[in-house]
Amino acid sequence: MKYIVHIFLFTVYSVYSQAAFQNFGNVQMHENAEVGFHIDLVNNGIFNENLGLAGFYNTDNALSISGSQIPRFFNMEVDVVNHLFLDTNTEVVNSVSYVVGDVITPRENPKIALDYLTDAFYILENDEKHTDGYASYSGNFEFTFPIGDNDKLRPLIATNLIPYVKIKAAYFDENPNFPSTFSTSFTTSRLESVLGGVSDLEFWDFNGPDNSLVTLTWDAESDIANLVGSINALRVVGWHIADEEWKDLGNSGISGDLSEGTIDSFVFNPSDYEVLTFGALVAAEDLVIYNLVSPNNDGINDTFVIKGIELFDNDLTIYNRWGNKVYETFNYKNDWGGIPNVERVINRKKKLPAGTYYYVLNVKNKSGKSTAGWLYINY
Repeated sequence: MKYIVHIFLFTVYSVYSQAAFQNFGNVQMHENAEVGFHIDLVNNGIFNENLGLAGFYNTDNALSISGSQIPRFFNMEVDVVNHLFLDTNTEVVNSVSYVVGDVITPRENPKIALDYLTDAFYILENDEKHTDGYASYSGNFEFTFPIGDNDKLRPLIATNLIPYVKIKAAYFDENPNFPSTFSTSFTTSRLESVLGGVSDLEFWDFNGPDNSLVTLTWDAESDIANLVGSINALRVVGWHIADEEWKDLGNSGISGDLSEGTIDSFVFNPSDYEVLTFGALVAAEDLVIYNLVSPNNDGINDTFVIKGIELFDNDLTIYNRWGNKVYETFNYKNDWGGIPNVERVINRKKKLPAGTYYYVLNVKNKSGKSTAGWLYINY
């Protein structure tokens, strides 16, 4: 026989707060049990050996799960018009049904999440029904996080390469230059040399073990067409904590078009990165050439830098003011510090004297025209 229990009341009412079911003891739901919570759940006891279905239902008010102890449900159903708020971690062993309303976790406290255990799954998620905040997974398979922000579902897909190690993610529908719950700003103008731009519309927070792989998703609101002309130039990028700049995390696979699609990262260590979003590679026509070279080993302008040149097949030639060739190379790597490498240059292994020099740069994949200009060496 199936037993259905609907919990509507707590033994004490308060005129200032909503009634709640408070557990201070040891409660267990057995197989085939169905318990419906129409009021808040405050769990300060043992409530983690449950089978059956725990449902949260309210057509008027928000509900919450709080308390000092983590509840664990086998199946969980959410049908709360004004959302179910988690003020403590809530674990699910088998499934979550997003019927009505979001499950909302406190973004300012990433430790609190809706935790999918083992091989748990979910159904019925969409823009209006998902986890608004942090969700975690500790199983042994690829997992698509049902995460979003307000009325926008924006999944992140991760492969758990170390079985049963917890991975966690949240989506933020906000400008990374002005994040709402982080102590630092993720300035989209601070880029490593191969990047030409970073999205200022959204980002994800992802935590997992080393050698992680993630897939980001986009839709028309991501405005990818304003970031790249072709999705082949799109990249997963991450804000590097130590270097305080956005770095390229790759494009190992991509699907869709500029309006909707997915992109896979390379393998990376999430602990090195605060947040993730979309970036664009430098285009050949957008190469930035820094004219000042001061090769004195002070870490500033020690080499002739052409931002983004690593992405393209190229050849570079440098001349002195009399038109004599002093340096030439194929596939320049931003590593020239003023030492000539051609014959017929006096003191070929010593640095060139200070002064003005001229370069000619040919970049494959460009229009075929050479780029010429000047640089100044100053010690």
